[in-house]
Amino acid sequence: MLHAPDGVLDRPVAGAAAEVDALPENVREDLDRALEGGAGAGELLHRAFAHLGAPACHLLTSSGRTVARTGGAARLPAPRAADELRGGRGTTMRVESESTAFDTWYLHLPEGARVPPRVLEEISGLLGRYRRRRDRHRASREPAAGRLVAAVGALRPDPERLRGALESCGLASGSAYTVVTAVLEHGEDGIAALGEALAHLPEAVFAVARGAGDEVTAVVGHTLEAAAGAGERLREVWPLIQDCRPQSAWHAGVSGPVGTPAALNGALTQSRYALAAARSAAPGSTPVVVQGELSGVALLLAGVPSEVRAIFRDTVLGPLLGAGPKSGPMLLETLRAFLSHDCSWARTAEALHIHVNTVHYRVRRIELLTGRDLSRLDNRLDLRTALLC
Repeated sequence: MLHAPDGVLDRPVAGAAAEVDALPENVREDLDRALEGGAGAGELLHRAFAHLGAPACHLLTSSGRTVARTGGAARLPAPRAADELRGGRGTTMRVESESTAFDTWYLHLPEGARVPPRVLEEISGLLGRYRRRRDRHRASREPAAGRLVAAVGALRPDPERLRGALESCGLASGSAYTVVTAVLEHGEDGIAALGEALAHLPEAVFAVARGAGDEVTAVVGHTLEAAAGAGERLREVWPLIQDCRPQSAWHAGVSGPVGTPAALNGALTQSRYALAAARSAAPGSTPVVVQGELSGVALLLAGVPSEVRAIFRDTVLGPLLGAGPKSGPMLLETLRAFLSHDCSWARTAEALHIHVNTVHYRVRRIELLTGRDLSRLDNRLDLRTALLC
């Protein structure tokens, strides 16, 4: 979790002296009118700091995404912004709202900025009111997102139902769609986390809802060009999301781009398949897998249910495992080395530090026990697949 860094102001400034540096009454009234009139975060931020000479100020999320900034504030890349929040540089004040570790807002002023704490507190309170209104509006749209994900995942997709669900989520006019399926281990904020990750994508419109089991699913609408790079962009921002709650493991699968609503069901299958590959990958592997990367047998097997993989492994390799507590592991080690070295007798012997005649003997035993001829490509593929299972 991203804890409030050193230098974060989260309490009112007490005492009569604080009132001297409060927002002027005319500014306060102007901000209230702007809020009631539907002004966005950027306009509110500009109006709030204008009477102070428009100092540089960013409204940031926990992952370093810029929600808004004053005119004098330079663009702040998300990794640098997250680093500044964690490092306690400058002045930072949390915006109070019903947020999660992933999407909390912070007012952040760089080192050297001079804004009275009481003024900063009042501006933070105003933005908190804006955030709560925005969150209530978003909450009212959550059922629509749930209906969309359900329509996309239906066994027999209904075109009319799907079209209506896309319209309800503002996604009917997308020129391309991507489906993202993610799982947050040890956490209940999967929708907030995936939503924050997707908010880093430029010009993307999306709807996020609970999917099957522990999954969270998003339907993302964007241009064809943006859709092609969505997976790579998510992979770039994923560490920023992970840092918001380091104790939670995150995995995601991203479909290829599709051009029509009718193709969304297939895209959902792709994203779940890619998610399975991400979850079954070796530790240290990328937690985000894009459908187009599923090009190897190991990744292909990720989409096969674990029970099926276990049955295939036991059927093919069971005779070796049953050869005894010493012989079984030795024969499996020899089989792995032999296949990894392209069935080269000499290189297998060198890798295992044994005589080449011993390799011939062991391979012959493997062939007898499994009933497979290792000179045949299809038999080698069977054994290689079983080892990967």
